[in-house]
Amino acid sequence: MTTPAIGAAKKLMTIDEYWDFVNRPENMDRLFELRRGEVIEMSHPKMPHGIVCARISTQLQNYADRVNIGFVLSNDTGVVLSEKPGTVVGPDVAYCVSANNYDDVEPKWAETPPVLTVEVLSPSDKTTEVNDKIAEYIRAGVKVVWLADPETKTVAVYRPNHHHVVLKTAGQLLGGDELPGFSCKVADFFRLPGDRLAPPAAT
Repeated sequence: MTTPAIGAAKKLMTIDEYWDFVNRPENMDRLFELRRGEVIEMSHPKMPHGIVCARISTQLQNYADRVNIGFVLSNDTGVVLSEKPGTVVGPDVAYCVSANNYDDVEPKWAETPPVLTVEVLSPSDKTTEVNDKIAEYIRAGVKVVWLADPETKTVAVYRPNHHHVVLKTAGQLLGGDELPGFSCKVADFFRLPGDRLAPPAAT
């Protein structure tokens, strides 16, 4: 009889194995991510989270339609950040330029890093885990990351080799070199039709 060696390395799941795992019938309605070969189950987000994701998606889709470049991902679409160890995450929103025709879109997960990924904080999120995920995005080649906080109504902007910047509701979110010509008020992410518009930023 063979017994495992003491301290034997844990078997990590590959990306192909993870694809088979998440597509099992019993897992179809559950949310997972593959983080460095380990499967993590995610909880379903609450309503404020969904509202903010939808509003950010709308702003980005309007931009993509206006410049006629790229497309927007939502609903935690799988994005491959690393083959070894296998890392497949589901950003809340992402803007990609890897295809400009629907028939050219990769049929499974996004294997080309998005230009932009957006994470919307949930009350259960741990700061260390969020920071690790942002760092993974940057290492994988994502050019800019937005971290939206529904509670404080702020957006933190992360770019490689730059200090992050936190914008409040009166601030203007600009696309920079990554999304040339993009501009919107931070407040637009955190309001419904009955909410008053934020006052213009002081000049």
